[in-house]
Amino acid sequence: MSHDPTVNAGDIARLAGVGRAAVSNWRRRHDDFPHPVGGTANQPLFSLRQVESWLRRYGKSYQVSLGDRVWQRLKAAGDLRLGELVAQAGVLLTRHAQATASSPSPGTHAGDGPGRDGERPRPQAGDDPVESARTVDEPAGLDPELAELILELAGQHGPLTAYEFLCERYLEAHSRQLSVTRDDVAELMLRLVEPDGATILDPACGVGTLLLAPARSVHGQDGDERRMPARTLGQELSETSAAITASRLRLRGIEATVVAGDSMRHDGFAGERADAVVCSPPFNERAWGYEELTGDPRWEHGLPPRGEPELAWVQHCLTHVKPRGLVAILMPPAAASRKAGRRIRANLLRAGALRAVVALPGSDLWLLRRPAAGERPPSDVLILDATADLSLVEPAWQAYLEDRSDQTVRIIDLLADEVDMTPARHQRRDDVGRAFAEARDRFLAAAAVPPDLKVLEQPLDQPATTLGDLIKEGLVTSAQAPPKMAADGGDIPVLTTDDVLNGTSPSGLTSTQQGLVAIRPGDVVASYSAVRVMADDGAVLGPHLTLYRVDAGRLDPDFLAGFLRAAGGRVTTGSSRFDVRRTRLPRLSLREQQAYGAAFRQLAVLEDTLRETAALGQTLIRLGLDGLADGHLHPPAHGPTS
Repeated sequence: MSHDPTVNAGDIARLAGVGRAAVSNWRRRHDDFPHPVGGTANQPLFSLRQVESWLRRYGKSYQVSLGDRVWQRLKAAGDLRLGELVAQAGVLLTRHAQATASSPSPGTHAGDGPGRDGERPRPQAGDDPVESARTVDEPAGLDPELAELILELAGQHGPLTAYEFLCERYLEAHSRQLSVTRDDVAELMLRLVEPDGATILDPACGVGTLLLAPARSVHGQDGDERRMPARTLGQELSETSAAITASRLRLRGIEATVVAGDSMRHDGFAGERADAVVCSPPFNERAWGYEELTGDPRWEHGLPPRGEPELAWVQHCLTHVKPRGLVAILMPPAAASRKAGRRIRANLLRAGALRAVVALPGSDLWLLRRPAAGERPPSDVLILDATADLSLVEPAWQAYLEDRSDQTVRIIDLLADEVDMTPARHQRRDDVGRAFAEARDRFLAAAAVPPDLKVLEQPLDQPATTLGDLIKEGLVTSAQAPPKMAADGGDIPVLTTDDVLNGTSPSGLTSTQQGLVAIRPGDVVASYSAVRVMADDGAVLGPHLTLYRVDAGRLDPDFLAGFLRAAGGRVTTGSSRFDVRRTRLPRLSLREQQAYGAAFRQLAVLEDTLRETAALGQTLIRLGLDGLADGHLHPPAHGPTS
């Protein structure tokens, strides 16, 4: 392992307490900025020691914490070994926590870190926390110096906090390769299946997000104590992720059995039934074993079509839950309506297994219950759209379980149709009235007041200047973005022409490259058809935009932006019909400019408000038509009021 750890642009920005754009500017403006020592053209890596030396030379404050040093040492091994080393760090910290808990030093508490004698537990063969469906190779041992740093970090913050820090950085570094369920969704799923004091299984556990949810919710929102599951079971295809999951659970004191292997082909818990199953399976995985598993006994409700792997996961989960046990599984929205899965959806409904389909942001949540022998299936199913508000789910589910829900759909109606369980299709009709009232209130509240401008009989005759003259005098500097930007895997926010036109936040992304223009608060950004004064930094200028930066002590940015807009919006220097540098502005004192700027700013707010109210108005009209047509809205009793 290299003893000279590397950092990327994001790491440098974090160490120096600046935005990523600032690092790009340093690279562009300073010839002596350290050259990349690895990585790619779009994602270069720099020597941490060289970066530290450069920051000191230029008097820029920075702080490399012990945690950052540990992380950079881990990263120095390269992306291919990073996950393996994070897993091995978990093994080390788990053993350290166990050793400390079993024989704490006098005056210390278990988990407080190394004792005064400085001894550190070393990895021993056979102590891997993963109990595998197939043999899991012991990861290569950690570099002794790195192991010492990891244990020092644990001594400062405790083994659990130290490891969660490393896991957080690992997930951040591999956010495109690792799919992680949102914490609020994970905790919701656990609460819905009520695994308190029970055995819980996740057959596609990833890095343990769902299995960790009970530990995050030991204390309920109302202060009520929640019991941890008696046993926690997990299986994951990736040996690295399985090892990370095991360490994260055991560092929390959770009794866990985590196996590595393909749940479909090599079920690590064959014959085992848990009290509850939670799962966020891989979506659209075509190579799930269709040919090998055609006659598998798990397909109680029908052989899943080749293109419906999620329905294989549904039945796999049902196989592993006890009678009357619950399953919460995330599904792609299309799984509720695809024709190929119609027969299995129908069989799940007829059997009383599928109890709810809830739309969440980006996915659907299916709630299932394994029927007990001789149990009468329900006559309806809960179908709910909770994309805008997750807090709707638990009360709706509880009402359904208590047979008092008004958000259900009759199963016989679904079976008579396409068995389409898409929540948007079955939205409660009485929601129209509530939605109409809310939209009306937002529409009325969005009203904006135009500026109070004095009407003059004759236009003012004021001395004038041009933007070109202001640039020559040094009151304004201009810059343009590169005409093309790399968009492959970058993480630098980019302000686009549509963002300027619509008044929205930066929507583009790019990676580090020459010529990027960092945006600062107060910059005036202009396209051919729009002008905007920026309030925030952290983004770079997009193609076909021009940035004007004013000397704030002599020129008001809103004043400049207003006259650029008044010139007709044709503000790009490349236009053959209009030269923006000829834009005329009156020569005024800064105080007078600020008065103009305030008025221009009010007009800009009015424009944004009109755009918002136009969208609200269209929503209001649609809801009004629907509500009047289906009887959930009614005109005033005595007709229109004057």
